[in-house]
Amino acid sequence: MEKLYSHNIRDLIKVDLHRHLDCSVRWSTLIELAPLVGIPLADTVQGQKDQFLITGPMTDLGSVLNKFLNAQKVLASEEILTRIAYEACEDAFNDGIRVLELRYAPTFIADGHSELNFEKIHRSLAEGVLLAKKTYPMAVGLICIVQRIKSYDVAAEVVDFAIDKKGSFVALDLADNEDGFDPKIFAPLFQKAKKAGLHLTVHSGETPNSAPWVKDSIEILGAERIGHGIQIINDPAVLNFVKEKKIPLEICPISNYLTQSFKTYEEHPIRKLMEAGVQVTVNSDDPGVFATTLSDDYEVLHRVHGFTKADFARCNQIAFNASFISESEKNQFKKDFF
Repeated sequence: MEKLYSHNIRDLIKVDLHRHLDCSVRWSTLIELAPLVGIPLADTVQGQKDQFLITGPMTDLGSVLNKFLNAQKVLASEEILTRIAYEACEDAFNDGIRVLELRYAPTFIADGHSELNFEKIHRSLAEGVLLAKKTYPMAVGLICIVQRIKSYDVAAEVVDFAIDKKGSFVALDLADNEDGFDPKIFAPLFQKAKKAGLHLTVHSGETPNSAPWVKDSIEILGAERIGHGIQIINDPAVLNFVKEKKIPLEICPISNYLTQSFKTYEEHPIRKLMEAGVQVTVNSDDPGVFATTLSDDYEVLHRVHGFTKADFARCNQIAFNASFISESEKNQFKKDFF
């Protein structure tokens, strides 16, 4: 097997389709801003990491999502949101990413921040992205997340907002804990968004026993891509359905280990999914809270699953083609991939 070193991996030109902007806050920025917004820091570096970061496997996805709430408290002003959006793009560019999709949930950021509304949040984040694109040559798109744990009425409000801002959103997503939250109820909202011209991706098939929801997300909600989707390895019928429909999976290896979707990196099914003919992409998910980069995911796949430059190139080609960013914007970087 060819040997790839960390600097070689970082130099690879990449696509990241699945990165949560609201969980991509740079560690140094998090530590700087936390006291300024009234969050007392632990006395030690390790204590501070324990407050905000997830660097080892958690018991389940729900435990991970609860940990995100600590970092969320820092997202307290328009200025902070502009800064974290700019820095997220800068960090991605420095990691070799040239096509980047950043997703965020307006409801998640707004919770506990009474001075922020959807309009202010979106304007601030979009401004940070625009500033970054003036400095770093890269294609960037924003995806609006509907939190499945919120009420249907709240979801409808978010979808209407996304439609209203469809000039600066490339897609709509459904995210948050799958357990106990059937995606089918959101079908009318997602079909409304699709009719309005937004692309659709859905978090599904991340937690154990969730493979059937992947089929529902595609068939009933109209998802064009699936966030994670890894549990289809345990359901041959759904796997074949995803393969036949040519639905790309937005796979996030380190995240899947930290949430214990699979107990070890060795158990992760990404190689088996590729060999089965499923369209696989490699993504970072929550690099701020996980204290990772997309290159770290690549390193794991190279070390544990024997991924080669050709494997990464194949995944990036799929991701480039599957990106919801306009052809005119992303094609500026086509030569870097093909």
